[in-house]
Parts: sequence; C-alpha cells; structure tokens
Amino acid sequence: MSKRVFDIVAASFGLLLLSPVMLWVALWIKRDSPGPVFYRGRRAGRGGIPFQMLKFRSMVTNADKIGGPTTSGNDSRVTPSGRFVRKYKLDEIPQLINVVRGEMSLVGPRPEVVDKVEKYNWNEQRILTLRPGITDWASIWNSDEGGVLAGAPDPDDAYEKVIRPGKLQLQLYYVESRTFAADLKIIAATLIRIFKKSYTPAEIKSYPTFRQLRASVARLVATEQIYRDEPNHHAA
Repeated sequence: MSKRVFDIVAASFGLLLLSPVMLWVALWIKRDSPGPVFYRGRRAGRGGIPFQMLKFRSMVTNADKIGGPTTSGNDSRVTPSGRFVRKYKLDEIPQLINVVRGEMSLVGPRPEVVDKVEKYNWNEQRILTLRPGITDWASIWNSDEGGVLAGAPDPDDAYEKVIRPGKLQLQLYYVESRTFAADLKIIAATLIRIFKKSYTPAEIKSYPTFRQLRASVARLVATEQIYRDEPNHHAA
C-alpha cells in the first residue's frame, strides 16, 4: 500500500470515527468565544507552496494582531476551550481534512509558517520535498511547546534559539530514514505520548527533555535580563 493510499483511507476513517468528538468541540468553541470554529493558518506545503492548514480555533479571533506566531503556555490569547483541546491535541483533528485533500500526510515534518521556511538553508530545504504531516519525531519530542515557552517574554525568540535547532534536526532525520514501518511507529508513539507524557521513544532519547528545554528557556530569559539591566548598572 502506498503512503498516499494509506493517508486517504486512514484519514477518512479517522474523520468518520471522530465526527462526534469534532461536533462536541465545535459546539464548545462557539459557546466559549465569538468567532469561527476553525483556524486557517497559512503554512508552507510540499515544495514550499502555501496552503491553508486547518485547526480548531483555540485562541481569540484577533490573536495574530496582538501577538506573534509562537504560543506559550501562559498566553492570554488562548481561550478556555483552547487550553483543553491543545492539551489533548484535539485542535489538530481537522488536519485530517488537509490529508484527504492531499495538502498534508498523516506523518511528515510539521508545516511551518512561510516566513520561517524562507530562511531555510540548502540542507533544510530537503524538508520541503515531502508533504508536511500531522505528526513526526519532532512533534513527539516537543509535544508541549507552550509549556516549554511559558514565561518567556519573547516566545518567538525563545523558540528560535531553544526549540528550532532540535526540531529541524529531527525533521531531517525523518527525511533520511522514513519508511512505512517508521510511520506506523510514529503514529503509535504520538497516541501514547498524548496520554503518557513520560513516554520517550528511542529515536528522541538523546534530545533535551521537557525539563532541560525549560531550563534552557530560563537561562535565556536570565541572560537577556542581565543584558537589559547592564546600562542601568553602569550608569549607577
């Protein structure tokens, strides 16, 4: 069975099976805050071609106008329903529609915003040779990005310095080692990780843990605070 056939069959079955959950989430979002049920994010697809990635809306409707593209765990833009659907990855379910439409795959490098993709070097551009996916090794490794970035005054900067290097490395690893068996393992590991945060597949054991990533963010914040305070210190 080809990867594309598997994607269509599995995504279609998933949409059918999860339709009651999708209806419940949609009704909660509509009651929770004004705005559309779905968020349509402009992302770079295969070959760098932009597409509209679907997610259940988990933030206020004008979130893009009052903050950057990276979201921390204490981001005030996240709605009450949004915190729940983010915790259990329910906001990602609509991307099964993207899979059926051929814009995404079940497994593949997570789609990135176009501005970040434009900064890829020649090696990183290999990531764009594949359809982006709902999950991959990097998604499992960094399954709580909001928690890692919580407390960072500039989540976008912290993401670039602390998370992005490991994420790109794992995405390139997937590009080089992808097989159908590996895809099935990633899907299984993703489902386990949602309910058991301590689960760590062998493929990501050498990468920083959640606590280590949090510590890196804390050091970054402390260093930047010292740098900001230096002029006042010298002036004194």
